[in-house]
Amino acid sequence: MVKYKFILSGGGTGGHIYPAIAIANELKSRFPDAEFLFVGAKDKMEMQKVPQAGYKIEGLWIAGLQRKFTLQNAMFPFKLIDSLWESRKIIKQFKPNVVIGTGGFASGPLLQMANMLNIPTVIQEQNSFPGITNKLLSKKANKICVAYENLERFFPKEKMILTGNPVRQDLIDIESKREEAIQFFNLDANKKTLLVLGGSLGARRVNQLIEKELENIVSQNVQVIWQCGKLYFEDYKKYNSENVQVLAFIDRMDLVYATADIVISRAGASSVSELCIVGKPVIFIPSPNVAEDHQTKNAKSIVDKKGAIMIRESELDENFTTIFNSLLNDENQQKELSKNIKQLALPNATKQIVDEIVKLIK
Repeated sequence: MVKYKFILSGGGTGGHIYPAIAIANELKSRFPDAEFLFVGAKDKMEMQKVPQAGYKIEGLWIAGLQRKFTLQNAMFPFKLIDSLWESRKIIKQFKPNVVIGTGGFASGPLLQMANMLNIPTVIQEQNSFPGITNKLLSKKANKICVAYENLERFFPKEKMILTGNPVRQDLIDIESKREEAIQFFNLDANKKTLLVLGGSLGARRVNQLIEKELENIVSQNVQVIWQCGKLYFEDYKKYNSENVQVLAFIDRMDLVYATADIVISRAGASSVSELCIVGKPVIFIPSPNVAEDHQTKNAKSIVDKKGAIMIRESELDENFTTIFNSLLNDENQQKELSKNIKQLALPNATKQIVDEIVKLIK
């Protein structure tokens, strides 16, 4: 019996970390005695989240380039060289059968070094518009698992497989959890529930919007679960009340989705994939501050198929109230959006990605 070894790297945000953990969990269920090692960026959230999920992690001294000249940018070449050397050392010592990257700063040097050492590599690209790192790595990668169609202009077509993004498996059947969810969050079953998601760290502009609109929303017999992010919790916890729950972070995403009638969300790749599976009416507010504006492109891929509404940050002040009130009071539009977004779901992504990894090591 061969004992397989896997190195996974994904980090910076929950959107890169959770897919990597989902892939590791699926590999572990197929190969119970396999060994796993994660590689992340020192000081980033993967250094906490991965050990919490039960896996070992090593950190690289790497960070992204800022858009303007900073001391951090001046340090970048040194950090990159250091991270390549460190990656080489980790790979030589651990001797993985395959190296899997789900995005984030650390996956660049790690997969680059794996390619140079002729270790098979798999890229899992979450976005509809890939970042520069994955475009460079794709030339040598063995397999590229993508979540959106039409990425031939970025990646070699013969290496690409459309799998979707790995999502938490407990989201697959949330309909049956509605009663439990209402009790868990102590909600009123006769009111509509609005769920606001700003991502694991929070979204300043979304939080400012909800603060401004809260009175209008609650006055329409709506209760709000507002995940404001850990960076902003101290500023917004004062709005906790009978109809408003302000949370830094939500652990039970399955239950919170089960309670939601309408969702307002950023358009990070993982969130978009989860929302397709959950099938609730969504208003996307993409972050304009991410590389290549990929959140707008992620949201647009759903909006173009009539599966969601998108409001750009620059249009919130003039359009949000009208759009939200109209959606809240239009059951037909809610049903239509739910039906259309659900048709875009790819619920078996994790299994398919792991099938591709298994083909490489067999």
